[in-house]
Amino acid sequence: MNDPAGTPHLLHVFSTFVPAGPEMRTVRMINALGDRYRHSILAIDGRTDAAAEFVPDAPVTILPSLPRTGTPQTVRALRRLYRELQPDLVLSYNWGAFDSVIVSRITGRGKRHLHHEDGFNADEAATFKGRREWARRLLLPGLARVIVPSRVLEAIATRRWRLAPEGVALVPNGIDLDAFAGESDGAPLRAELSIAANVPVIGFVGHLRPVKNVQRLLRTFAALDCQPAAHLVILGEGPERSGLEAAITARGLEERVHLVGHQSDTAPWYRLMDIFAISSDSEQMPVALLEAMASGLPVVSTDVGDVAHMLPDEQREFVVGGDEEASRESDLRRAFETLLRDPTARASLGRSNRERAQERYSFELMLGAYDELYRNALTR
Repeated sequence: MNDPAGTPHLLHVFSTFVPAGPEMRTVRMINALGDRYRHSILAIDGRTDAAAEFVPDAPVTILPSLPRTGTPQTVRALRRLYRELQPDLVLSYNWGAFDSVIVSRITGRGKRHLHHEDGFNADEAATFKGRREWARRLLLPGLARVIVPSRVLEAIATRRWRLAPEGVALVPNGIDLDAFAGESDGAPLRAELSIAANVPVIGFVGHLRPVKNVQRLLRTFAALDCQPAAHLVILGEGPERSGLEAAITARGLEERVHLVGHQSDTAPWYRLMDIFAISSDSEQMPVALLEAMASGLPVVSTDVGDVAHMLPDEQREFVVGGDEEASRESDLRRAFETLLRDPTARASLGRSNRERAQERYSFELMLGAYDELYRNALTR
């Protein structure tokens, strides 16, 4: 890694660095920022799969993981790391990296620390943990800023965590719109997966972890009543994969459900799809949703995070709620069946989604906002 004198050194602290939303956003921004900064990546659990997506010669060092210990030992290890690296700015990501917030506060580095909150795992999808809320209220106000991607999280930060509005930066996610603008019909991938040209495809893209609730999507898919029978294509890896494989086999869906793993280039896979699906218990501003919108796909989603706000008005009826699991799955099923039977509606919604993505969610807007946050924090 190049180490030119005077180049600000940014230390990024993640609980894990797998190919998921915040991790891949960070990879893409580092790739685009070039030599403006140099970066060190710490994954506390040692998982660094997302590092494979850095461009050659990216100014990045991947650090060895910390010992798998409790918070006091982790805090001590992070203090030693701070002393060794002397970073100009620390960036932490979500609760799993909160020990670094503790270290920055007790070492007087809070004003050179930006903390990101991108959403919640399954353990906080429905209710908040009191200890974590108190920790956020106590420690986050001493940082340079807390960065959130959604209006929902902005409201949580100011109301529940009692942060001053000026201490919270709302930066919507953004993507390279041109990368998803192709007109291909996905024929090569259909041939690879043995999916006929006239068969509709429902698609999912994301890290396979419990909060994404892909099992809900699988149950809903199995109950669909539509001809020709649709196929389901699932992109992503994660701890839920083995359970999904077992459920697919148990339901006899091996010919119609395709687990294709993590794909570095997702754009061709969106062109294979006719409908994009989100079945999560919790989201904030899913990057995969932006990619699907930019690809001109209609969307069926659970009503989580900013999803309804991100989509144009005509999409709202396909963002479903429901207090009980059975009603939620029933609403999802009806939404899928409505779109599966109406290709004209699918095309119209896809055009509206593409226009919304172009208007609001470019990668350049997001990158500029983050770069300004970095520079402002570095001048403190």
